[in-house]
Amino acid sequence: MHATIQSSAEECAREILDDVPLAMRSIRAQLRKSGAIEVSIPQFRTLVFISRHSGASLSDAADHIGLTLPSMSTMIDGLVTRNLVIRRTDPHDRRRMTLTLTERGRTTLRGARESTLTYLSGLLRNIPTSDRATLVRGMQILKSIFAKEAA
Repeated sequence: MHATIQSSAEECAREILDDVPLAMRSIRAQLRKSGAIEVSIPQFRTLVFISRHSGASLSDAADHIGLTLPSMSTMIDGLVTRNLVIRRTDPHDRRRMTLTLTERGRTTLRGARESTLTYLSGLLRNIPTSDRATLVRGMQILKSIFAKEAA
C-alpha cells in the first residue's frame, strides 16, 4: 500500500515561507558568484517584469517590484543608461512612461536565465526522478494559485 502524507494548508504555507526565500538566496548567490548577471537582483527582476509586460508603465514596474515611484524611476534611469531598457512617453497619455527591453536587455536576461537553469539543473540532477516529478507538479500548483492572485 502506498503511504500518503496529508498536510494542512498552514503546513503548506509554512513550507513556502521557509523554502522559497532559501531557494532565492541560493540562486542569487550563485548568480553573483558566477558573474552571470551584470545587474543587481532588483534590476534583474525589473528586466524580467518588463520582458513579460512590454510597454508596462513605470508605476506597473514599481508596484510589481515593491519600490516607490521615485526609486523605480532612478533604477530605470540606470537601465536606460546601460542600454538595457527603452523608456518612452506613451503617445496616448503623455504623463505615462512605457518600458521595453532593448536587444542588449533581452540578451542580458537570456544569459542570466540560462546560467540559472544550468545551476538549478545541477542541483536537481542527483535527486530521484520521482522526487523531481513531485517538485514539478508542486511548482505547477503554486504557479496556478499565484497566477490567479496576480490577475
